[in-house]
Amino acid sequence: MCAVRTVAGVVLLRDDNAALLQLRDNKPGLNAAGLWVFPGGHCAPGESLEDGARREFLEETGYVCAALRWLTRILHPSDDGRLTYRLGMFACRYDGLQQVHCFEGQAVEFILRAEAASCPMPEYVRRVWDLAIEKLAH
Repeated sequence: MCAVRTVAGVVLLRDDNAALLQLRDNKPGLNAAGLWVFPGGHCAPGESLEDGARREFLEETGYVCAALRWLTRILHPSDDGRLTYRLGMFACRYDGLQQVHCFEGQAVEFILRAEAASCPMPEYVRRVWDLAIEKLAH
């Protein structure tokens, strides 16, 4: 049986539905190394998914999220199969005012949904992105 780690992330969407993605460092042993993912990270013990998502997003990008909308929870295996990540995902519309910064990883960029196929990313990213687009359209 593998350990389960609770992780939370945010899909920050611009009005053109481009999402802010983080290019993970390409280090041996790092999960999703060299792949594009949504900013987020491990929740602290006793921290809610939403609080963890807000904190991690701020730490990694310098962006303060406004209202977060719940998207989904997925189970995703680590690259080495030793862990399972219980990933809670939220969506937020970009305010167009705050700057985003890369405080973790190789880069953070808004990427258009049509360009996602050319970016290496875990299989769940496109599915969650589409869910965020649908959720924030209403």
